[in-house]
Amino acid sequence: MPSILIIDDNASVGTALNVLFSLHDIDTLHALSPEQGLALLEQQPVDLVIQDMNFTEDTTSGEEGEALFLQIRARHPDLPVILLTAWTHLSSAVDLVKAGAADYLAKPWDDRKLLITVNNLLELSETRRELDRRRDREQRNRSALEARYDLRGAVVADAASERVVSLACQVARSALPVLITGPNGAGKEKIAEIIQANSLVAKGPFVALNCGAIPSELIEAELFGAEAGAYTGANKAREGKFEAADGGTLFLDEIGNLSPSGQMKLLRVLETGRFERLGSNRERQVKVRVISATNADLPGMIRDGQFREDLYYRLNTVELALPPLAERPGDILPLAERFLDSGKPLSTAAATALQRHPWPGNVRELRNVLQRAQLLATGPRIEAGDLNLPRSAAPRSASPAVDPDRSRIENALAHNHGIIAQTAAELGLSRQALYRRMDRYGIPRE
Repeated sequence: MPSILIIDDNASVGTALNVLFSLHDIDTLHALSPEQGLALLEQQPVDLVIQDMNFTEDTTSGEEGEALFLQIRARHPDLPVILLTAWTHLSSAVDLVKAGAADYLAKPWDDRKLLITVNNLLELSETRRELDRRRDREQRNRSALEARYDLRGAVVADAASERVVSLACQVARSALPVLITGPNGAGKEKIAEIIQANSLVAKGPFVALNCGAIPSELIEAELFGAEAGAYTGANKAREGKFEAADGGTLFLDEIGNLSPSGQMKLLRVLETGRFERLGSNRERQVKVRVISATNADLPGMIRDGQFREDLYYRLNTVELALPPLAERPGDILPLAERFLDSGKPLSTAAATALQRHPWPGNVRELRNVLQRAQLLATGPRIEAGDLNLPRSAAPRSASPAVDPDRSRIENALAHNHGIIAQTAAELGLSRQALYRRMDRYGIPRE
């Protein structure tokens, strides 16, 4: 049950507020002086303070209330405070709201308005505590992840990237092929490096090949090697990436660009571990962990006859879907700090601009923007103008079609068969906070 501390030298005020709030399942404490109120705050936690502005008889300046508010703010900076004020010191209350007070209400107060204000503040307070608990939990998970696994220096500050990295570490010690999907520049190769670093072949080579950067007629030679004279310009024998990766990991980026012939040969290697160099009839045997990545719609390519379905399922034993940077907002500023090596910090305006930009080029674009900004910045800090971000870029925004909080509550209610106590516990809310959210979203209590 949420609790409110009332600090007012008038006992009848405390009684009236206690009756009002008790009818709405809110507990109250009453202090008759600032000293008693501050002492109660040290003894037990409360969710909200309602304080008067004057405590000495015949005093109307509001100075006592201002002094009390400043002491509460200094000791409990996140605790919401509502000021009860008379018209004679309304200006003082307005100044205190500007200094951080949650709201002010004139005496005599309106019960309905007071309840609306209190419920809104209690909801915000509960939400803030829930977010703090979630951040603490995510930080503990990240710390445990970093302590247990080699993350190759990856930035894992957002919950979305943490989920992908955690799954990558879980599957690393198996020999199963892994397919990493996600847009260009999102960091798919870094995920592959993490898998290699925590695998049973961590001491073996890590060989990467971008299938999209090599002409289709040369990809097979790159993968499997070629004997001298196998094609025009092949003056001597050369080993391919599979031989180079023997005993380790081969990372094939942009796997959707592999030719039909290359797809067939790759499938055979995955099934048997055997292949021939171009221009050779001698089979070679390798033991390679294959990790592939793509930004293409492979199922769509299968429907169009451009990619082998049997190869897709062979590569896609485990799929890791890496979200674009815009869906990992918690990673943006930590990555920015990682990329900055000039000693110049970001200004507040520059940091805000980075967080608002949609990052169509993902992590690669962020790195390029900051490298350029370091060269352009002439002041002691990197300013928003130094980033040279397009003005027309729309800020990141989530689709308003479905409220994720409402969906989370409805799913939890269904999971717990509508039992409020169990649902509230699962969501990390009090029952009163859950009821308030259900009312706000129009979710029936029954």
